[in-house]
Amino acid sequence: MKLTLKKAHRLFYRYSVAFIFYILYPFIYFASRKPSRYPMFNVLRKMCAFFSSTISGIFYRVTMEQPVDWSRTYIICPNHTSNLDIMSVSLLLKNNFCFMGKHELLNNPLLGIFFRTIDIPVNRESKISSYKAFKYAGERLENGMSVVIFPEGTISKDYPPPLQEFKNGPFRLAIELKIPILPITSLDTWKVMLDTGSKYGSRPGICNIFVHNPIETTGRSVDDADALKDEVYNVIKKKLVEHDYR
Repeated sequence: MKLTLKKAHRLFYRYSVAFIFYILYPFIYFASRKPSRYPMFNVLRKMCAFFSSTISGIFYRVTMEQPVDWSRTYIICPNHTSNLDIMSVSLLLKNNFCFMGKHELLNNPLLGIFFRTIDIPVNRESKISSYKAFKYAGERLENGMSVVIFPEGTISKDYPPPLQEFKNGPFRLAIELKIPILPITSLDTWKVMLDTGSKYGSRPGICNIFVHNPIETTGRSVDDADALKDEVYNVIKKKLVEHDYR
């Protein structure tokens, strides 16, 4: 019975996202035609995230290690255990931003328009695609736009989902451009909704998100990319352990 209710909630959540998206679609389409579309896109993305989550009884409690200077540009590195991570990050960021995500999202009926305009698709199986994606990300960063990159690259299918090994790309890029890394720990979004929710469903609840202090990259060389990757990994891992993740 409990699992049936969770599956019903997951279905309700999916329809809520679709409903809000299609209400806002005329504005999203209008924004996609404008050269200076990024700020408007981010506002509309936040509206989609807020209303679809709220209708479904899902809320986000954000704690910050210290206030973030949102006038700065960051490479934002959250751990990834749930589709709700995208919603929570969209809501908590206060500067102009875009996501880097898997190229399959280009064909997603809801997210496709974002990945054909503001966001950066990447096929991680292709070195050429990865090179182009990080080149585009570098251009966005140099123009003052923060880029959200999930360094695990994917969501684990295990239950509970472990923190997976990080990819090198975000950290090398951060060092090359002297851009600080902003680690974010999603503490329990997977408990509210695990990945697609197809097996475990979802439920109303509060997702706890912790924003760490930025990690500066000035003074580091590209040879330090592995050390920076490990530093960010350990910061997030430590917070998960403190929260009694499992």
